[in-house]
Formats: sequence, structure tokens, C-alpha cells
Amino acid sequence: MNESIPLQLQRADLLCRQNFIAGQWCDSAAGGQLAVSNPATDTVFAQVANSDQQDALAAVDAAQAALPRWRAQTARARSQLLKQWHRLILANSEDLATLMSLEQGKPLAEARAEVAYGASYVEWFAEEAVRARGDILPALAPGKLQMVVKEPIGVVAAITPWNFPLAMIARKLAPALAAGCTVIAKPAEDTPLTALALVKLAEEAGFPAGTINIVSASRESTATVVDCWLRDGRVRKITFTGSTPVGKHLARESADTLKKLSLELGGNAPFIVFADADLDAAVSGLMAAKFRNGGQTCVCPNRVYVHSDVMAAFTEKLQAQVEQLSVGPATHPAATIGPMINRRAIDKIQRHVDNAVAQGARLVAGGQPLRNAIADGPFYFAPTILADVTTAMEVCHEETFGPLVPLFRFHSESDVIEQANATPFGLAAYFYTQDPSRIWRVSSALQAGVIGINEGAVASEAAPFGGAKESGYGREGSHYGLDDYQNIKYLCQGNLG
Repeated sequence: MNESIPLQLQRADLLCRQNFIAGQWCDSAAGGQLAVSNPATDTVFAQVANSDQQDALAAVDAAQAALPRWRAQTARARSQLLKQWHRLILANSEDLATLMSLEQGKPLAEARAEVAYGASYVEWFAEEAVRARGDILPALAPGKLQMVVKEPIGVVAAITPWNFPLAMIARKLAPALAAGCTVIAKPAEDTPLTALALVKLAEEAGFPAGTINIVSASRESTATVVDCWLRDGRVRKITFTGSTPVGKHLARESADTLKKLSLELGGNAPFIVFADADLDAAVSGLMAAKFRNGGQTCVCPNRVYVHSDVMAAFTEKLQAQVEQLSVGPATHPAATIGPMINRRAIDKIQRHVDNAVAQGARLVAGGQPLRNAIADGPFYFAPTILADVTTAMEVCHEETFGPLVPLFRFHSESDVIEQANATPFGLAAYFYTQDPSRIWRVSSALQAGVIGINEGAVASEAAPFGGAKESGYGREGSHYGLDDYQNIKYLCQGNLG
């Protein structure tokens, strides 16, 4: 067995345990504490502030007070601060990756990749800050000038998930700050430390007090914090990544103040392998898309449709690749899949497996929690393949969020398109084919916001990310991502001569 990798911080001050409000690190007003556990061992290794309504209001007060000065900064000045933040993120990438692996469980290699990915959004929006152009409209009458300008929307509340604790908050905060908004943020209760460290580096970069504020809260206290922001008219935008039921709650409860919302919600991504596909490429793409972060991603394939003519060959190739995966903690250098985030995640995967097998699915690989000398903890699950899956099974209709590949058989293009779209969700979809005509037919027919065509890795800071149907609305990344943090103002000046 290879020796373990020690997970130690080079900078101990990046292990932040307090809220950051109005430029000050502070305990929660009530003094509450939230335990942070390592999912590899299910042991507590840190305590952070457990916030309540008083902390939430203090964060809004600070962001509102800082807004006039921040929005008055030149785009160049905001850009320079974002660039400095980007430099600090890269300079401290190993510590950020270590914190991420400790609290989220993903292997160090994946954590390092996420730091680079999250940093790319900070760099991208540092560059976009100086490109937020308006328009001069053609004169429609003599002596009249018509212009369009873009202005920051105001105070933004960012609520982020546990599966990508750095990338998700970076791709929300960066465009908000670039647009001239101030921010209040609440990271997921399971993974607050990475976000707090990221804000620590933003403080070092020189962002003015109150520009960025962050509070941590337990699962039980989160509703108190967030509902306070939903009711507050000073908060003009909510940006959220998480489940569809929570997204619907945010939309309903923010209606009284008509906030702008960006909602990146649940998925049930189809992955289609046509008979003419390059099967080796399709297996490689599925491995990359499905098993990244142990399957705990909103865009990972949840339903894998394989043409009946190539099902046997595809299954054999996939099984060979899955059996090469190594499950273990971030401290094990060979680990390619870490633990699931908690017991609820394990229970859901097992429920989907048991339900499918009980209705006739065939277990090709895995199918149960895993515990051995390497994966010595309660939250590991063996990479799993199920064959002969049907639409009657729970796995077809619910997002598993784990290392489970269910294989569905199809016979025609029209049939698989109908099956792929037979879901209320529409975040991502993937398909593999070598037919140019089919590429455009299927791309047009699939109801999703992100489409991978002969490609399993689709994320990029330069591309717009977001969903359709009940997977939400709004876009993150790309130049479209800045628009979600801006108001468009029309100016009409007359009597010019």
C-alpha cells in the first residue's frame, strides 16, 4: 500500500472559523457553533460560526453601506482587485485544495483542478469588468439622443452547494463584484471552510470593507438566514445552486420584493450512445462526466441510453474501465473516487440500486457500500453499473448524485429523444455519434441548457452555464454571466438642437 499524503495547511490562518462582515472576522451574534466533519472518516475537525437572523441582517447592512462606494469604482479598479484575488488564489492553491479535500472528501487531484477552475472565473470576470458596454441607439428623431447603459443590480445574496465549495462561490462572487455589486454569501453547511478561506484571500487582495460578506450556518439555521434575505428589499438578487425544491422556495418567497434570481437547480442528464458512436470515446466521456467528484455533480449523466446494437460491447468496455477506479480518501495517492458527503447520500444510492434490482435490473458491478483497508470509513460506495434498467425504476426519475451508472436500451433516434426529454429537468445532456446530420437534429431536439456532443467535459468559464425547464434559469460564466448582475437603463435626451 502506498503511504498516505498528509493533509496539512502551509498557512494556518486560512482555516477561518468566523463570519466575515463589514471587513471584520467575527463570531455569530448568539455564539453558536457548527461542526465540520471529514467525510472520509466522519470525524469533526473544525468548528465555524452558526449564524442566525441577527448575523444575516448585519451582513445586509454592511453590503448596503458599501454599495455606493463600490459601484462608483471604475471598472478598471474593480478589475485590478479581481486580478489580485486571482493571483492569491493560485499562490495558495495547495492549501485551498487541502481544505476542500478535508471537508468535502474529493481526491486531492480533483481538488487542485477545482481550485484552478474556480480561479478561472475570477480571472475571466476581471477581464469582463472592463467590457460591460452599453449602446448608442440610432437617432429616430432630430435633436434626440438615445442611450442604453448597464448598472450594478445592487446587493447580491449568493447561496452555494457543498459539491464544489470553491468553484461555485467563485463563479457567483466574481461576476457580481465585476458588475459593481456588493455580496452577502452563505456556503453549504457541510463545506464552509473552503469558501471562508477564499474570502480571506479576497480580504488580502484589498476589497473594501463590506464589499464581500460571508456567514456560515447549520442546516437547521439556514432557513432563518436565507429567509431574512428573501424578505429584505435591499437584497436585489439571489443566486443559488442547489435542489429544485429549494429553488422554487426561493422564487416564491422573493416575489414580494421582485428580486432577480439566477437558479442553477437539479438535473437528470441523459447520455446517449448511438450505434455509429466511437465506443471507446463514449466510454471515456462517460467516465469523465459520471465519476468526477464521485458522481456528485449536477451535470453528471444520470440516465445512460445505449443503442441495442452496441449495448453488449459498450457494457463490456465500461465495466473494464469502472473496475480500474480506486476508491479511497484524499490521503491515499491512488484514490480516484472519494467518500460520499454523508449518510443521506449513501442511503439514496443504495435505495436506487435496491429498487432497480428488485424490478429486474442486472447488477454488472458494485452495488453496495465499500469498506476496506483503504476506504476505511462509513461513506464510501463502490462504483456501480446496472444493466436492463427501465423507466419504471426510481433511478430514471430521481437524480442519484453518486457513482451509479444505469444503462437503458433504445432502438431508434426518435425513441431515445422522447425518453431523454421525458423529465421535468433540463440542465445537461450528452450524446455520441459520428453522423453530422444527426448531430444537428439531436442537438436541436434535446431540451437542456448544456449539450455535450462527443464530449464529456463541458464546463468552461468562457461558456454560459445553466438549465431549462425545472433546472432553473439564468446563466453563469461567459459574457452572458455578467448580464445577470446588471440592470439595463435607457436614457433619452431631447431638445439637442
